[in-house]
Amino acid sequence: VALWNLHALGQALLPLIGEPDVALAALEPYRTVFSQAMLARLCAKLGLSTRQELDAGLIDDLMTLMAKEHSDFTIVFRRLASFESDSNESASSESASNAALRDLFIDRAAFDAWAQRYAQRLRAEGSVDAQRAQRMNRVNPNVVLRNHLAETAISAARNGDFSEVQRLHEVLRRPFDEQPESSPYAAFPPDWARGIEVSCSS
Repeated sequence: VALWNLHALGQALLPLIGEPDVALAALEPYRTVFSQAMLARLCAKLGLSTRQELDAGLIDDLMTLMAKEHSDFTIVFRRLASFESDSNESASSESASNAALRDLFIDRAAFDAWAQRYAQRLRAEGSVDAQRAQRMNRVNPNVVLRNHLAETAISAARNGDFSEVQRLHEVLRRPFDEQPESSPYAAFPPDWARGIEVSCSS
């Protein structure tokens, strides 16, 4: 990903710089800076307050599992904040406290194996679940502007009804809050929304 971004950025700046080799050389530090920034961001999304050598592998394995299962990334990360790593429960991903998260994965064995590593990692840094949950909920949004939400609002607005645009705007002003009264906005996209593509010009 970092390499692709480096080349994409180089291509974008090429008309301003002129020489491809000069452009790539100027952007070379980006390769390291981007990777470090991305790792820090993802560690925050997992609630890790320290850095350990195996963190990148733990993160990569979760991202790979979610991609393989076509998981809803927003919902997975939000539910991950409620993950209980209590050693008295052996950090079992099958425990009632972690069932809502585990249910997001078809390959339960793969998730269980990852969850055990995650629990061990949290305990290794003395993580307190309640405090970690607060940190994670500040960086993992509960509501994002999904295509079907935008499409519904746009369709109504085209017919002169801007009420959904206003409601959506109000909900998105506080994307990290639970907002129980607006729970449908944080739910899984409906089946009919799978083929929706909303352009930037919509």
